[in-house]
Amino acid sequence: MTFQTHSRSSKPSLLALVLLVLTLIPASAIAADVAGSRPNIVFLLSDDMGYAEPGFNGGNPELTPQMDRLAREGMQLRQFYAQPVCAPTRASFLTGRYAFRTWSDWRSEDFGKPSYLAKLNLTLAKNERGEETRRIHALDTEERTIAEALRDAGYFTAITGKWHCGEWLPEHLPMGQGFLHQYGHYAWGIDYNNYTIPHNAPARYAVFDWHRNQEPLFEQGYSTDLMANEAVRLIAEQKSDRPFFIYVPFNAVHGPIEEVPRYTDQYSPREAALKCLDDAVGRVVAAVDQYGFRDNTLVIFGNDNGGLTDEMNRPWRGTKNTTYEGGVRVPFVFRWPGKVEAGSINNEMMHITDLFPTFVTLAGAEPDQERPLDGIDMTETLFAGAKSPREEIIFEVTASVRLPTIRSGRYKLMGDMLYDIEADPGERTDIAAEHPEVVKRLKARLEKVSKERPPLGEKTMLMDPPLPWVYGQKENKNAPEWIKRHVEKVRETQPKFWPPGETPWPQAPEGATILYKGDGR
Repeated sequence: MTFQTHSRSSKPSLLALVLLVLTLIPASAIAADVAGSRPNIVFLLSDDMGYAEPGFNGGNPELTPQMDRLAREGMQLRQFYAQPVCAPTRASFLTGRYAFRTWSDWRSEDFGKPSYLAKLNLTLAKNERGEETRRIHALDTEERTIAEALRDAGYFTAITGKWHCGEWLPEHLPMGQGFLHQYGHYAWGIDYNNYTIPHNAPARYAVFDWHRNQEPLFEQGYSTDLMANEAVRLIAEQKSDRPFFIYVPFNAVHGPIEEVPRYTDQYSPREAALKCLDDAVGRVVAAVDQYGFRDNTLVIFGNDNGGLTDEMNRPWRGTKNTTYEGGVRVPFVFRWPGKVEAGSINNEMMHITDLFPTFVTLAGAEPDQERPLDGIDMTETLFAGAKSPREEIIFEVTASVRLPTIRSGRYKLMGDMLYDIEADPGERTDIAAEHPEVVKRLKARLEKVSKERPPLGEKTMLMDPPLPWVYGQKENKNAPEWIKRHVEKVRETQPKFWPPGETPWPQAPEGATILYKGDGR
């Protein structure tokens, strides 16, 4: 008997053998390995961080070592899209449906701002006492949220951070929308240290907004750190016999950025706030590992929309509140050891709505529901290397705040402007004149989809009082004296006079752009 020998250089490597085996296994079979496996899910979401700010996208690595480590341990999604501003992204994630279907392309606070209301041919509402106030607007309670889907599948569901899908009626708050535990704030952007929202448009003064399980809570500390503390505590309390979904939407690095507790001796306030956010991300991820959940937990880190300047979003053009790439293409990282290859890059097109059906598939939850999803299950794309089944994204339609916008294949139509995202991802050259047939096709598609927007309704329900002490109707009705003293102290420092036409909030965008001044509050 003879044996054939091989030189060391001719031996196939273990990696090559593994890759060979993977090529022989259908993507559907690999995806089936994770479908219904019921992993824990921890979703960390930053706020207003620019595409270029984390080190893994070319930012200063001194500011984001924990985010960069997570990217090295997981998969970076290089063509992941959100919505142009905070609330539409959150509603799209929670429902798996485009924001316009729930009128969530309009934020709750927009219904107290004259420049926004004018786009709907509305004016400021007045209560029975003649006081100008806000019309109540929130995510429709008839929508099925991902928290409800996972809760019904046996998951523990918690939110520790920013909600921004309704701040007044109990049914619009997180525990009315599927979360078993709530911690953080309801509205758009708190002061990190005193937990007040700087204004309650149209009122221009502060409102308290810090809660646990929908009761007002007074604490000391920096909100970014406190949100991480709560997430770490919840992770430590979990047992292996029940999967958990913990959603951690930080308010960082959204304005107002006033006092940052550390790093300001080395960096600007915003950079220091970003580094504090990075600390928080690292602590939550470390808790997943420390308490034994690393191998069966999908950890996701992403951002809700573009940063406030083009420079923050390089190489993309545009900012938050626009549908240029800089407003909607965001950093996103997935980590699941053994299921996602460490240090890998995924260039497939995905949208924030896709997380809903993907989570449902992983959890083995019930996929059928009355209102159809816009999200697409990306299990095979994320975990088996398949091409993305997504061919289009509807960002905005008629009657939105921003220009009607659609991405279809390589083309993006923004109003009358057309860009080839594959050839010109920086959107420097409008090619509408060269491709009238593409413009016609995409405008027809947008016109058709726009007709699917439901009626807004009369919006006759008003926030009363116009300037509450604390968000949450029931909480405000029984506001304790400590809240009143705390809020009065903050209001005493606020301007008592504003020149005609000036407001403490940015005006509605006009056309394709918006100019942010200061911290974008």
